[in-house]
Amino acid sequence: MSKIVRTEPGTILAKAVEFHGFVYLQGCTATDLSKDIKGQTREVLASIDELLEIHGTDKTRLLQALIWVKDMRDREALNEVWSAWLPKDGAPARACVQATLADPRHLVEIMVTVCK
Repeated sequence: MSKIVRTEPGTILAKAVEFHGFVYLQGCTATDLSKDIKGQTREVLASIDELLEIHGTDKTRLLQALIWVKDMRDREALNEVWSAWLPKDGAPARACVQATLADPRHLVEIMVTVCK
């Protein structure tokens, strides 16, 4: 039977789950909620980089991204940071939708799936 690796599992979620060479990340949000959309996006992407490193992979192996924004008018600013972070020709399949997030100060939440 294949091993399932869970990073920091809690009662309702794990930060990441690895199975059969795929790594599924939780929805990542910023911790400094005083930042604007660009600042929160940079912080979220840095968290994603850290989690991927723990699992021996990186953003060059992105397959899918799900992005939730508090206000769709922030999408252009988010995309500026997102595009600069992506590796050349490395864009994943992606969805970006407006949503009510758990804390109204959160402006963005990003969840990715990568392979090893």
